[in-house]
Amino acid sequence: MRRLLLLFFPGLLLLRAETVLVLPFFNQSNSANVDWIGESIAENVRESLTAEGVLALDREERLEAFRRLSLRTNAVLTRASIIKAGESLDASEVIFGQYELAETAAGAGDPARGTLRITARILDLKRLQQGPEFSEAGALDDLAALEARLSWRAIEVLAPKTAPGEEDFLRARPRVRLDALESYIRGLLAANPEQQRRFFLQAAHLDESYSQPCFQLGKSYWQRKDYQAASTWLARVSRSDPHYLEAQFFLGLCSYQTGDYAAAEKCFETVAATVPLNEVYNNLGAAESRRGGTAAIDSFRKAVEGDSADPDYHFNLACALWKAGQFGAAADSLRAALERNPGDEEATGLLVKVERQEPSPPGNEFRERLKTNYEETAFRQLKAELGHPSN
Repeated sequence: MRRLLLLFFPGLLLLRAETVLVLPFFNQSNSANVDWIGESIAENVRESLTAEGVLALDREERLEAFRRLSLRTNAVLTRASIIKAGESLDASEVIFGQYELAETAAGAGDPARGTLRITARILDLKRLQQGPEFSEAGALDDLAALEARLSWRAIEVLAPKTAPGEEDFLRARPRVRLDALESYIRGLLAANPEQQRRFFLQAAHLDESYSQPCFQLGKSYWQRKDYQAASTWLARVSRSDPHYLEAQFFLGLCSYQTGDYAAAEKCFETVAATVPLNEVYNNLGAAESRRGGTAAIDSFRKAVEGDSADPDYHFNLACALWKAGQFGAAADSLRAALERNPGDEEATGLLVKVERQEPSPPGNEFRERLKTNYEETAFRQLKAELGHPSN
């Protein structure tokens, strides 16, 4: 995408868009058993920011930065470490804070009935200035609601012009059971995929309307190539979930792998309407190609136009052109693919057939090449960069 925009606008200056890093909140309680709450606050604030169009760095980027800087995830960081973490990720602002759980006399021995106070701070890294501090307090059992209110206050500070009304924002975030929320976060923190799946399954069963564990389970089963199970979970990801479009992308891949090309086409069309990524158009073309007709040619062309350096896009376009009997154009696309990947034996063999003008056989022995990378974050980053005026 960036390559395409620079091709058409060579003088365009792309400035770094403002991005937000949300750190795990620090546990100021006496019990380490509630350490998971700090990760929960960070994840829910981050996902709420993303859902409202604020560019928030994802959890994997934060974890990688912590590894590089030798920072422990649940450690209480100094101001210097917070600044270093933010600067290592080119963040403009960092949201961090602390929480404290106090047991009430009526709920002694039952942590879920304790009172939780969360305090958040925003650090402006561009000016190295401390921003506003705000807090929320309430029953631990209402953690999801506390996180939602905290998220809205952060959005109001970071994006005041586009922040939704508080009532509308909170209404769009249904209450999640505390035990389901805890299971989901413990799944994110788990050491291996099997442990993660157990926690995510538990979260999904505890609260059937809870969308996030469904997404994680879908991705987990996709990685295991269990496409039927993955489809079941990905289809449960709600439209309000920040992962909805990514879930649709992988649901499309699962549908393709199980031979339901009409469903795959519908999924990729849904994603392309909002996030017109090269990989989405490529996979849409693959689904269209399996269903017959010439619609795949346009989709593959969009992928090529978006990234002409990728040989797979040229190969796929060539297959669609060959099916349509456009031998000359198909040969040109195959030569372009081979220029970029001279060792592609499949493209070489197909070029021989195309140059002989052999018709594509029923079923087409050459399988289109799918893309499994999904770069929505990069797309939104670039879109935000282009929105910055050049000085």
